[in-house]
Amino acid sequence: MDSMYKLRFALAAIAGLAVFALLAFGQDDAVITRGKYLAEEVARCQDCHTPKMDNGAYIRSQWMKGSTISVMPAAPVTGWKSAAPDITPNGAVWKRWNDEGMINFLVTGKSPRGGKAGSPMPTYNLKKEDAEAIVAFLKTIQ
Repeated sequence: MDSMYKLRFALAAIAGLAVFALLAFGQDDAVITRGKYLAEEVARCQDCHTPKMDNGAYIRSQWMKGSTISVMPAAPVTGWKSAAPDITPNGAVWKRWNDEGMINFLVTGKSPRGGKAGSPMPTYNLKKEDAEAIVAFLKTIQ
């Protein structure tokens, strides 16, 4: 009886851990999915941060890894950038700013040094949870 009790207790503990793991991983997946939606469908980050082929299709192997900006303003705009940086974890921006810097940039619209991004990058003032979701998604891009 004592060994049967121990076996049942061990199985219940394992089942509890499995449920906890599923809930935790499911929550992370939901955050990443939301971040992907916000980055790709709402903000359209890939439009500037991903290079395109001659036919206009994105180069999928270079997703969010930086690109020349092909859009130019009709009249000169001070600070207009000709290239968008790599915004993946392997990029120089991420290495300088880290996760928290990326999140704060999306929340405050300012870099860790206090400057804002040059045009055509919009100044975002996202909710922290939305910025965290975008950063969680970007961290999945290698």
